[in-house]
This record gives sequence, structure tokens and C-alpha cells, in this order.
Amino acid sequence: MNVYRELKARGFVYQETDSNAIENKLTNSQITFYVGFDPTGNSLHVGHLLPVMAMRLLQKAGHIPVVLVGGATAQIGDPSGRSTARNMLTKETVAENALCLKNQLAKFITMDNGQAHFVNNNDWFKDLYLLDFLRDVGSRFSVNRMLAQESVKQRLENGLSYLEFSYSLLQGYDFYYLNKTLGCTMEFGGQDQWGNMVAGTELIRRMSDEKTEVHCLTIPLLMNPATGQKFGKSIGGTSVWLDPERTSVFDYYQFWRNCDDSMIADLMKKFALDIPVEEADALVNSGNINRAKEILAYEATRLAHGDAEAAKAYIQAGLKFGFADPENKIFTTSSIAKISATSAEVELPTAKISSSLFEGEGIGLAKLIVEAGLAKSTSDARRLVQGNAVSIDDVKVNDVNKRYMPGELPNKFILKTGKKNFKQIVIE
Repeated sequence: MNVYRELKARGFVYQETDSNAIENKLTNSQITFYVGFDPTGNSLHVGHLLPVMAMRLLQKAGHIPVVLVGGATAQIGDPSGRSTARNMLTKETVAENALCLKNQLAKFITMDNGQAHFVNNNDWFKDLYLLDFLRDVGSRFSVNRMLAQESVKQRLENGLSYLEFSYSLLQGYDFYYLNKTLGCTMEFGGQDQWGNMVAGTELIRRMSDEKTEVHCLTIPLLMNPATGQKFGKSIGGTSVWLDPERTSVFDYYQFWRNCDDSMIADLMKKFALDIPVEEADALVNSGNINRAKEILAYEATRLAHGDAEAAKAYIQAGLKFGFADPENKIFTTSSIAKISATSAEVELPTAKISSSLFEGEGIGLAKLIVEAGLAKSTSDARRLVQGNAVSIDDVKVNDVNKRYMPGELPNKFILKTGKKNFKQIVIE
């Protein structure tokens, strides 16, 4: 597979130092590359995931990712994309955050048997003397060039501390250090990181052997056209977190399920990597955009929380709001097609019905609805049936006089009375 063309086809390429050289390296050799994350919080959010998806795609193509957590740089704060300085964090908080991020990132890429490296830049900055750094690294940077960076220019009017101004030197040194120690030759990151990333390539060029060739590539920021905000902020205007204690798995699934229609084609390509680009396009253009949203939500949730949790969220949402394609008629390579409400282990509101109620002449549908707690009286239940609101395992039942004999219904099934009211019925 030509992973460079795959990156382009999925919309992961924005700026790059040399497109031909990058394509050649990614296609004809195995490279070590890095992506950096500053642990300014104890969880990643959806907005962090674009470079993570690119990293996962590159690893699947055989390249070796270096996941850098900025235990040192998080104590300063990157000025890129900000109008004010970040709050200062203690070393202890940053160290705790770094461990949390490592555990989350391990769900997206494989770190076993040397397939990836996890590093913390505090390990090399903590013992570095200031005078040595200024002499060996600071002397290689032009203040005029640093002032020309967008992240710096945007802050000059409101004030920019020397602490933040020095951030690009530190990020540049990260690349230099990883190149020397791990043979890292490429950096990936968001488009707002371009100035900092180029600083690294220039530092390596000035401090290394002339034959050393390194590159960087940025990924375009993703904006939500409905809100004008960076993608990842939706639930009450707050970030959608990967930590289930901060954003439940169900809410995480629903965030993807409820994304703006205009974004689905792009999101499918970027966050459902196991679905080929051509199939993603066909799915979006199938005429059932809600089915595409279901599959996107399932795939994104599966990566962040695992197959079982994604299945639960898919079924819970479908039973509550309705399935876009209950019979899975729209084919996809996504494993969502293998899931059904009767096969997945899901915590659902349940009503237990005694098998003795089916004996003799059987149990009437209206009485079954009342026994399940979905109507207060048989007359209310009959009105629901007459209103075409009742279904069993997504099959509508319109006969108000319908009766069920022993063995006619499965021992476990879903009884629904409307889009949002349902019970899992267990016959005992």
C-alpha cells in the first residue's frame, strides 16, 4: 500500500517540507517518526485524535511511531493557537497526566515488541544545563525568524512571555534528540504546529551531518461548520473526552452519531480507518446518511473504548432512538454488521415475565405491554398498538387482539412502544 497516497486520500496532508521526498521515504523504506502530545490534562479529547489516526495508519503500513509526551514542555505551554498563556502546572500534575495519556494512546497503536516507542521529553530536559542549551541550541535560531511564526505574531499585541517564546526551541530540540537517539526522521502534527516543526528540521540540519535528511508534515485542523469551533467540542460546548469518567461511552458514541451531515464524508475517511476510502464514499452516498453516521460512531467508539463497549453503545442508542438500518442491508466491512440486539451483552432496562402467563389461551399483547411496565392499563396499551407504536425485535405489531402462546416468543426479546420507550423482556 502507498501509505502517502492513503494519507492524501483521507485528507491528512496540509503542509509538508518536500512531498516527493516524503512519499519516497514512506513508500520505499521503513521510517521512525514522531508525534508529540503535551500532557496539560489527564485525558485526550476528540480534537487530539487527528494525528493519532495518522499515526495508526502509518504504523499499519510498517512504520515505527514515537509517541512523545511533553513532560517538560507542558510545564511551559505551547502558545500556538492561543490568545492567552496557559495555566502553569506542577511537575507532579504533569507526570500524572503523562501516565494517563500513555494508557489512552496505547488503545490506538501497538507498543509491543518495539513496534512503537513511548518517550517523555522531561527525561532529557531535566538534566540539561541552561547555559549549555542556550549556547548549543539557542545560537542556531534567528529571533527574526521566530518572530515571523504565526503562533508568535498573534500573541505579540496581547503579550508573550519569554517562557512561551522559547517553546519552539524546545520542540525543535525534541526532534534533534529523537533523530540522534532513535533515528527519527519525520514529525507529524497539527497545522498550527508548522513553525515549531520546521524549527526542528532546521536545527537538525545545522547540528547534524550533512547527509541527515528529515521532514515534517502537518494535518489540517478540522472545524465544525455548524458551530465554527474546532472539531471535538459539542456536548454543551465542552470537549468530548476519551476518559469515560468525563464523557460516558454512550455520550461519546452519540457525539459521533450526531455530527453535522456535511462532515460525515470527511470524518468517515479520518476516523474509520478500517473502512476503505472507496467504501466510505459509497456509504455516505448510499442515500442513508444516518447509517453512515451509525457506522462512523461505532468505529470511532470501538477504537477508543473497545468492541464490547462500542456494541453496547450502538445497541442502546438504536433501541432508544431507532436503528438506521435494522436489517444491515447496507453492506460494510465494519464489524457493526455482525451486531444484533439479541447477541450483544448489553445492560438494558429489563422486565421479567413469568412463563405461566402464557399458559392456557396465552397472553394478550396489551397485557404483555402492561406487565412490562410500558403502559399503565390495557386500554393505554391498546391505544399504543392502534397508533402503530409497538414492535417486538423491531417488527411492528398492529393487531390489538394478538395473543402469544407458550414458545411463540423467544425467551429474550425487545418490546418497544415508541422510539424511546422499550424493555428487554425475559421469560422465566
